[in-house]
Amino acid sequence: MKGTRSVGILATGSYTPERVLTNFDLEKMVETSDEWIVSRTGIRERRICGPEQASSDLALEAAKKALAKANISPEQLDMIIVATVTPDTMFPSTACILQEKLGAKKAAALDVSAACTGFLYGIATGSQFIANGLYRYILVVGVETLSKITNYKDRNTCVLFGDGAGAAVLGPVKEGLGFQAFELGADGSGGALLSQPAGGSRIPASAESIENNLHYISMAGGEVFKFAVRVMNSATEAVLEKSGASKEDIDLLVPHQANKRIIDSAIQRFGLSEDKVAINLDRYGNMSSASIPVALDEAIQEGRLKEGDNVILVGFGGGLTWGATLLKWSTQEAEGGEK
Repeated sequence: MKGTRSVGILATGSYTPERVLTNFDLEKMVETSDEWIVSRTGIRERRICGPEQASSDLALEAAKKALAKANISPEQLDMIIVATVTPDTMFPSTACILQEKLGAKKAAALDVSAACTGFLYGIATGSQFIANGLYRYILVVGVETLSKITNYKDRNTCVLFGDGAGAAVLGPVKEGLGFQAFELGADGSGGALLSQPAGGSRIPASAESIENNLHYISMAGGEVFKFAVRVMNSATEAVLEKSGASKEDIDLLVPHQANKRIIDSAIQRFGLSEDKVAINLDRYGNMSSASIPVALDEAIQEGRLKEGDNVILVGFGGGLTWGATLLKWSTQEAEGGEK
């Protein structure tokens, strides 16, 4: 990636709530079955936050773990980027709320809204500040409390979503390692295919909007599925081409965890064995912007990455949006500059 410094992920952290909502639990809530859900999505259970928990609470736990692993204090952070479609409030931003909770007094803070692609948009944004020498350490968090906007009477959507948070500390790494290429894209013409219709300035909250369930997730499943299969593959191919790598060079693919059939399509297209793909949606479902960082953190904890490995992170989501990056893995910070 062009810039004065190579940038990578120095450490990650993740957090998921304790409560587990299984497919068998959903069978008691809506007309569905474990067999139907597993065969069509690959999801068996998902985590659900408590009524007292907001997105910043989940983000805080993931952020503290990532900072501890990176041996970086909150006061050393230059910026906090939170990717979410379930902010604590419309304003202030969840990033500002997290900044206060962490005590990251010198950090700039902003939210990114790109749905399931949010974490990728966040690391692409944050890495530029570091590459160009403006900042040294940036915390990027993908967090969602999707249970707060899920209609548990809608069997087409309630089986899909869960809550969680994943965090990454970005910083300078040894030359030639870290992020090699990014691919970001959007197609606003498909925005209505996956949305939360009410709650903004177009349809403010009212008795009518609540009665019509317009504050819940709305999704045209079939159309989103076709879009996802297409852009999962095309975005991956784009970062391979930009970085001069081939599909044979992929050591680990970390895809957005939306549907096992979408992931299987990528596995088949790129000729990957499942041991080269991070998959955890059977346990967490679709956590939107948290899916990729949580899956990455778990892969690291399992010892699946070593320095120099080619890692691809790829996602897609509402907007419609998509994104991917290829990075040569390294948690070894570049010399020069004080922590």
